[in-house]
Amino acid sequence: MPTAIAVTGPDLVLPSPDRHTPSAAVLQSAVQSPRTYSLDQALTEMDTLIEHHGYVIVLCPASAPAAVAHRLHAVRSVLESDRVAVVRSDLPPLGLAVLALQLRQLSVCDFSPGVLASAARLLSHYIYAGALLGSVARLDRVPVTLQSHAKSWLPGAQFAVLATPRSELVKITGGGEVHLSGPGFGTKMLYAPGRLAPGWVTETLAPAWRVQGVAEARLPAESARWWATGRIVEFAAAIPDISVLYQLVSSVRRDDCRWCGLELIGDRCAFCAAPLPPPEDRPEPTARALDRRGATALPRGVT
Repeated sequence: MPTAIAVTGPDLVLPSPDRHTPSAAVLQSAVQSPRTYSLDQALTEMDTLIEHHGYVIVLCPASAPAAVAHRLHAVRSVLESDRVAVVRSDLPPLGLAVLALQLRQLSVCDFSPGVLASAARLLSHYIYAGALLGSVARLDRVPVTLQSHAKSWLPGAQFAVLATPRSELVKITGGGEVHLSGPGFGTKMLYAPGRLAPGWVTETLAPAWRVQGVAEARLPAESARWWATGRIVEFAAAIPDISVLYQLVSSVRRDDCRWCGLELIGDRCAFCAAPLPPPEDRPEPTARALDRRGATALPRGVT
């Protein structure tokens, strides 16, 4: 069985694009209150996932209540398991759902659990997540100038906001120009309308960003709180092709964690949180890592 990708809410599970991509596990211990879902139930839930999948990667939004993160770490600690990685992310809700989908796609490839978990940070840099907002008066996730704050009180004002991979905020004008930095690579865009019409996103932003496709998604319940308004159309543009995602992750050097021994990419193990030593102190990649990097890893039927 592939490594399990778990999420903290049902809104973070997008439909599988093909028959190869497994769904994500929705952790009831994160959805339900500790008063109604006991620690014993949470332990059983996680233990079952470990038993069936071997390793579990939990995507938890950085904006989640502290109680959710505390429960996840408590479960991991009580189980005394090094097979659970809790990955916190600053992506907005729809962007995090896209990241979960990408990890689900890659979970059927030959990536080891350590590489797959640490790939979350890498892939996040290639997700252009933002929103069209009717007000930025209460927005605190992205820097808002005093001028933009004042303009948000004008009737009919709308703002385009990019949260990742960099923060940008522009006021929408009637000229149709797009001054929001877009990706320089092929992407597909998902958009999720709230109490705003999606026309600017689908008819102006998507063509300007030259996306390869546009599809509507359900607005996550957390989005209104994350963006501090219900007058919103959230969007996320990301790489949809599993072969491109695979090549992106495969191109990064792999190392072995000196603490738990798992393979990883980047500078920190996602499972035990141990940092890598400075580059000059790292050994050369193992023969196992080099062999895996050169192997064909796409699932059968995918090219």
